[in-house]
Amino acid sequence: MRTLKTNVHFLDNYLLSPTNPIRVNVIGAGGTGSKFMTALMEINHSLLELNHPGLEVYLWDDDMITSANVGRQRFAESEKGLFKSQAIINRLNRWSGTNWKAKTEKFQRDEKGEIPLHAGASIYVSCVDTVGSRFTIAKILQELNAKYANHRDKGRYWLDLGNTKYTGQAILSTIGKIEQPTSKKFKTFDSLPSIIAEYGDAMLSSEKEDNTPSCSLAEALLKQDLFINSTIAQMGASLLWNMFKTGMTENRGFFLNLKNFRTQPICVGS
Repeated sequence: MRTLKTNVHFLDNYLLSPTNPIRVNVIGAGGTGSKFMTALMEINHSLLELNHPGLEVYLWDDDMITSANVGRQRFAESEKGLFKSQAIINRLNRWSGTNWKAKTEKFQRDEKGEIPLHAGASIYVSCVDTVGSRFTIAKILQELNAKYANHRDKGRYWLDLGNTKYTGQAILSTIGKIEQPTSKKFKTFDSLPSIIAEYGDAMLSSEKEDNTPSCSLAEALLKQDLFINSTIAQMGASLLWNMFKTGMTENRGFFLNLKNFRTQPICVGS
C-alpha cells in the first residue's frame, strides 16, 4: 500500500544557521505593522536565546501618529506627531537593546525610478492596506531578486498580512525557488506562490479605494474591528516563528474570520 507524503516546505538552509543576523524589512507600521513589530521583537529574543544570530529589522512607513492611531494601533498620546516607524523602533531598541532602523519613507521607487537604499533583505513582511502597494512591492522584489542573487541579503520570503473589517489573511511566499532536501517522508515544494500571483486579478477587481484617513478612533473602528489587526499580527508571527523553530512548514498561511472565530489554514501545495 502506497503511503501518502505530507506536503511541506523546508526553510532556506542559510536562515537556519546564518553567520549574521537575518535582515528583515517590515513595510507598514499601522494597525497590523505596529503590533507585528512587538511579536518580531519576541521572535528575535527567542532566536538569540537559541544561539541564533537573530534579526536585523528595518521598518518602513512615512505616516505620522495622530489621535486616531492611539488605542487601536500601538501608540501612546505622548507619541502623537512622531513618525510611526521612528516611534516604534526607538521604543523597541530601548526595550531590547537592539539596533533596528526606521525608514521614514514609503517602500517604493523614487522620482527617478530607483529602488530605495536598504531595500535588500532576506525576509519581507508587508502590512499595507492597498492593492497597489502590494503590486509595487512584488515588482521591487522581482528586481531585487536578480540584483542580489548571490548576496547574503537576497530575498527569500515574503509574508503578506492583510485584513478587512472582520476578516484577514496571511500569505507566505518564496521569492524565487528555495532548494529543498531530498525526503522519503515528505513531498517538498521549492516555491510558494505570492498573494499577487494567486489572487492579484481578484484583488484588482474587488478593491474599493478609501484612502481617507480616520479623524478619530471611533471612525477608525467603523472601518476595522478593534482586534482584527492584533490577531492577524500574532498569527502571522506564529507562522514565521514556527518555521524558524522547526525548519519547515506544512502551511503557507491562513484565512481568518474574527466575527465567527473561524480560521482556515492554507496548506503547502494547495
